[in-house]
Amino acid sequence: MLIAVSLTLAAVLAVALAQGDKPARLTPPREATHRAANIELVQCMAPLPEQEPQPLSAQPCAAGSYTSNASPYPIWGVDSLAGRGRGEVGWDSRGFIDWQNFAQGEWVGHARIAQIPEYRLRADDQLSIYFLRTREVIATPYRLQVGDRIRVESLTAGTSSSPGSTSSPASGGEDSLNREVEVQPDGTITLPLVGRVSVAGRSIEAVNADLEQRFKEYYRNPEITVSPVVTNTILEDLLDTVGFSRGIQGGRRIETRVTPSGHLQLPRLGDVLVQGLSLAEAKAEIDARYRQVSPGISVTVVLEQRAPRFVYVLGEVNQAGRFEMQGPTTVNMAISLASGWRIGANLRQVVVFRRGPDWRLMATMVDVQGALYARRPVPADDIWLNDSDIVLVPKSALQIADEVIEQVFTRGLYGVVPEEVVWGRNFNGGSSL
Repeated sequence: MLIAVSLTLAAVLAVALAQGDKPARLTPPREATHRAANIELVQCMAPLPEQEPQPLSAQPCAAGSYTSNASPYPIWGVDSLAGRGRGEVGWDSRGFIDWQNFAQGEWVGHARIAQIPEYRLRADDQLSIYFLRTREVIATPYRLQVGDRIRVESLTAGTSSSPGSTSSPASGGEDSLNREVEVQPDGTITLPLVGRVSVAGRSIEAVNADLEQRFKEYYRNPEITVSPVVTNTILEDLLDTVGFSRGIQGGRRIETRVTPSGHLQLPRLGDVLVQGLSLAEAKAEIDARYRQVSPGISVTVVLEQRAPRFVYVLGEVNQAGRFEMQGPTTVNMAISLASGWRIGANLRQVVVFRRGPDWRLMATMVDVQGALYARRPVPADDIWLNDSDIVLVPKSALQIADEVIEQVFTRGLYGVVPEEVVWGRNFNGGSSL
């Protein structure tokens, strides 16, 4: 019986090995054509003679590859571009490829295309907001704000010796009009004779004309002059708030984090929605909001730390768990983060679960066995992962069968009934049947 079981297992293993991954071929192999092209390329990329020194810059060849004095030999490999969008290429598509432009192997890294053309803000992104006083000339007249101080004065009104003045009990023949006043929280100032005057939200010229008209009731020629003393107090209060807020690290800067609802909490603005905006769009939005509060301020939005992205790997791996995505991550990279796969893992049917933008569940199944066993050079199944993706490496059929046998016989049947009873034998050489 043991011999039969061994033979059966050997047959299953042979079938599994025979079903190795075979890369999809685009066209029948054209060895002669490849060989001719490679010979031509070798001749083009041959080492330069010592008597003709050349610069170390790359020398282009007809086939589109490069070589140099320090790196004179071409590299034999497979480029995924050979597929031309018609399918996955295999090792039979090998040829000389543009592997390196520098003899040092580009250990400093080449100028790879940016991961994304524009970063979009999301929840838990940590930002630094720098506040800058612009000191730019505003296009519209300045309008007084609560807390501003102005000086109201007249050379003719309020003095008994002034020409054209009229005697009034209120004036008492003394100069009681010239003074500095502060715009009160209700937006008004208080002056003798005219009482409270609303000035908040009005320009200096408008307030001057209003007071001139009001004092004509008491003076023939009041000649009122309104001069700003302290203005833009809202901006000063805002900068003071930023300068002494917690999280400041030099300069007028605050650190803030995008809330789960996609908002930022900013002084005097409250909630500002930035979810899905780029840094430039977020700056434009914040500047526009502050422009409505007080002119003369601009912000710079800096991404200090992006929200962490995680991938979850479970199943037949050596170390299942949650792993932070420090950069673009593929399925094979996720398996390597989990310290590789276990013996008995079904690498042909790795499942990736994903949540869509509306939180709906999606799933796909990929085959990475050929890539992990070096049978497929550019596997189409090694897809890029998204934040919160779940990579499930399932058990193989043989592993599942082994577990069933373990559960049914070793822990189940043999755990209840002794083995000698099941097989009708005992250790004394007799039979229990």
